[in-house]
Amino acid sequence: MYVDGYVVPVPKRNIKAYQRLARAAAVVFREHGALSVVETVADDVKPGKLTSFTRSVKLRDDEVVVFSWITFKSRVHRDRVNTKVLQDPRIAKMMKGPAPFDSNRMIFGGFKTIVQR
Repeated sequence: MYVDGYVVPVPKRNIKAYQRLARAAAVVFREHGALSVVETVADDVKPGKLTSFTRSVKLRDDEVVVFSWITFKSRVHRDRVNTKVLQDPRIAKMMKGPAPFDSNRMIFGGFKTIVQR
Protein backbone atom coordinates (compact mmCIF):
# COMPACT_ATOMS: atom_id res chain seq x y z
CA MET A 1 0.00 0.00 0.00
CA TYR A 2 1.08 3.57 -0.68
CA VAL A 3 -0.15 6.58 1.31
CA ASP A 4 -0.27 10.29 0.55
CA GLY A 5 -0.39 12.16 3.85
CA TYR A 6 -1.38 15.77 4.57
CA VAL A 7 -1.25 18.07 7.58
CA VAL A 8 -3.21 21.30 7.07
CA PRO A 9 -4.02 24.31 9.28
CA VAL A 10 -7.69 25.21 8.86
CA PRO A 11 -9.37 28.25 10.42
CA LYS A 12 -12.00 26.99 12.87
CA ARG A 13 -14.64 29.09 11.12
CA ASN A 14 -13.85 27.24 7.85
CA ILE A 15 -14.12 23.64 9.06
CA LYS A 16 -17.54 23.12 7.44
CA ALA A 17 -16.30 24.59 4.14
CA TYR A 18 -13.18 22.42 4.32
CA GLN A 19 -15.33 19.37 5.03
CA ARG A 20 -17.52 20.08 1.97
CA LEU A 21 -14.43 20.49 -0.22
CA ALA A 22 -12.82 17.33 1.20
CA ARG A 23 -15.98 15.27 0.66
CA ALA A 24 -16.25 16.41 -2.95
CA ALA A 25 -12.54 15.76 -3.60
CA ALA A 26 -12.81 12.32 -1.97
CA VAL A 27 -15.52 11.34 -4.45
CA VAL A 28 -13.23 12.26 -7.33
CA PHE A 29 -10.24 10.41 -5.85
CA ARG A 30 -12.29 7.27 -5.22
CA GLU A 31 -13.84 7.37 -8.71
CA HIS A 32 -10.35 7.49 -10.20
CA GLY A 33 -9.13 4.54 -8.13
CA ALA A 34 -7.93 5.67 -4.69
CA LEU A 35 -8.53 2.89 -2.16
CA SER A 36 -9.59 5.22 0.65
CA VAL A 37 -9.68 8.88 1.66
CA VAL A 38 -9.63 9.87 5.35
CA GLU A 39 -9.93 13.39 6.76
CA THR A 40 -9.52 13.95 10.50
CA VAL A 41 -9.58 17.06 12.68
CA ALA A 42 -7.38 17.50 15.76
CA ASP A 43 -9.04 16.50 19.00
CA ASP A 44 -6.07 15.81 21.29
CA VAL A 45 -3.07 17.58 19.77
CA LYS A 46 -0.80 19.62 22.00
CA PRO A 47 2.19 21.77 21.08
CA GLY A 48 5.48 19.98 21.66
CA LYS A 49 8.67 21.48 23.04
CA LEU A 50 10.61 20.92 19.82
CA THR A 51 8.10 19.83 17.21
CA SER A 52 4.47 18.76 16.90
CA PHE A 53 1.53 18.88 14.53
CA THR A 54 0.73 22.40 15.76
CA ARG A 55 4.29 23.64 15.32
CA SER A 56 4.68 21.98 11.93
CA VAL A 57 2.01 24.22 10.38
CA LYS A 58 2.64 27.26 12.59
CA LEU A 59 -0.89 26.89 13.96
CA ARG A 60 -2.63 30.11 14.95
CA ASP A 61 -5.09 30.48 17.84
CA ASP A 62 -8.09 30.56 15.51
CA GLU A 63 -7.08 27.41 13.61
CA VAL A 64 -7.20 23.63 14.02
CA VAL A 65 -4.97 20.93 12.51
CA VAL A 66 -6.46 18.60 9.91
CA PHE A 67 -4.59 15.33 9.32
CA SER A 68 -5.55 13.43 6.17
CA TRP A 69 -4.43 10.53 4.05
CA ILE A 70 -5.30 8.81 0.80
CA THR A 71 -4.37 5.19 0.16
CA PHE A 72 -3.34 3.55 -3.09
CA LYS A 73 -2.11 0.12 -4.22
CA SER A 74 1.39 1.44 -4.98
CA ARG A 75 3.26 4.60 -5.91
CA VAL A 76 2.68 3.82 -9.59
CA HIS A 77 -1.04 3.49 -8.86
CA ARG A 78 -0.95 6.79 -6.91
CA ASP A 79 0.73 8.56 -9.81
CA ARG A 80 -1.90 7.25 -12.27
CA VAL A 81 -4.79 8.24 -9.99
CA ASN A 82 -3.34 11.69 -9.30
CA THR A 83 -2.86 12.34 -13.01
CA LYS A 84 -6.53 11.54 -13.62
CA VAL A 85 -7.66 13.57 -10.61
CA LEU A 86 -5.72 16.65 -11.70
CA GLN A 87 -7.32 16.42 -15.15
CA ASP A 88 -10.83 16.09 -13.72
CA PRO A 89 -12.90 19.26 -14.31
CA ARG A 90 -14.49 18.92 -10.86
CA ILE A 91 -11.10 19.36 -9.22
CA ALA A 92 -10.27 22.30 -11.50
CA LYS A 93 -13.52 23.94 -10.40
CA MET A 94 -12.67 23.32 -6.71
CA MET A 95 -9.29 24.99 -7.18
CA LYS A 96 -10.87 28.25 -8.35
CA GLY A 97 -11.55 30.86 -5.72
CA PRO A 98 -10.22 31.08 -2.19
CA ALA A 99 -9.39 27.85 -0.36
CA PRO A 100 -10.80 27.30 3.14
CA PHE A 101 -7.22 26.77 4.41
CA ASP A 102 -3.71 28.19 3.96
CA SER A 103 -2.13 25.92 1.37
CA ASN A 104 1.26 27.58 1.91
CA ARG A 105 1.43 25.92 5.34
CA MET A 106 0.19 22.51 4.21
CA ILE A 107 2.62 19.63 4.66
CA PHE A 108 2.27 16.63 2.36
CA GLY A 109 4.16 13.69 0.99
CA GLY A 110 3.99 10.11 -0.25
CA PHE A 111 4.87 7.16 1.96
CA LYS A 112 5.66 3.48 1.35
CA THR A 113 4.00 1.17 3.85
CA ILE A 114 6.48 -0.82 5.93
CA VAL A 115 4.07 -2.38 8.47
CA GLN A 116 0.40 -3.14 7.99
CA ARG A 117 -1.70 -5.41 10.19
